[in-house]
Amino acid sequence: MYGSLSICLFSYRETISQTLTGLLVGERYRLHDFCDKLQFTDFVETYKEQLDCLIVTNEPEILAVLEQLSKEGIFLPVIVIQLESLNFSKKEVENPVYCYHSAEIYLPQPQVAEIISHIEQAIANYLTLAPSCPLPMTTTTQTEEAQNRHYFLMLQQRRLAEKLKERLDYLGVYYRRNPKDFYRNLNEKKKREVFQELSLEYRNIILNYFSDDKSIETEVDEFANKAFFSDFSVSQILEIHMLLMDEFAQQLKLEGRSEEILLDYRLALIDTIAHLCEMYRRSIPREDLPFELLFRKD
Repeated sequence: MYGSLSICLFSYRETISQTLTGLLVGERYRLHDFCDKLQFTDFVETYKEQLDCLIVTNEPEILAVLEQLSKEGIFLPVIVIQLESLNFSKKEVENPVYCYHSAEIYLPQPQVAEIISHIEQAIANYLTLAPSCPLPMTTTTQTEEAQNRHYFLMLQQRRLAEKLKERLDYLGVYYRRNPKDFYRNLNEKKKREVFQELSLEYRNIILNYFSDDKSIETEVDEFANKAFFSDFSVSQILEIHMLLMDEFAQQLKLEGRSEEILLDYRLALIDTIAHLCEMYRRSIPREDLPFELLFRKD
């Protein structure tokens, strides 16, 4: 299906399969569900260039399949669901040793409902894997086999990046976002820095919006782009706008001038919000992005 992400699941747990089948629906996902080791392996080996992400449970026999794919030089984004029923130590659960590649994502079973955001993270991590990253079953000495596996990794990264760009068009931009850089995930100091940076850029847009400067459209685009990659919401942009308008209103009062002129800058606000909403609209299919999420307050 054009524009869909191809997800391959391997799990012996029917409840996991049922849950993910219910979550990965709509035009954006195509889920291939397997509970047989040979069928899963054959499918991945045959369609490795069409697959976008693997999902498996952390059962020893299943993890051994990932090790086998690694030996064959087949590397794809992967999420490992950590089952509560397995008797792993707290240390193993919190600090798992990767068995496939260092970009694999570990998801505790109680958080399976968050699978979509973890798919995004798995793809983003995979695309940023360094060609020289350590891979399981390799030694510090770069044997011919190890070199070939890294070469295969680079080829498959390139294929996935090009496939996302070609097949998903603008949606490929969405997967270059790193959740670690999202405003809501930053510490307080970094949040203040990002908020101040975006406030200064927005201030410059406001000051030049009605000028003859032809670059203002570019400035609005760049602001929306930064807000998008920071996962900034419309509500947060509105907050920046209102703080700036309050500042200008105080200055106009001191000068004995009317505040009505500030109403005109609602056009700049609408323009900026429209640019941001367009980025979200083009990047994320409608069924995955309820409109009200744009106005969240986090």
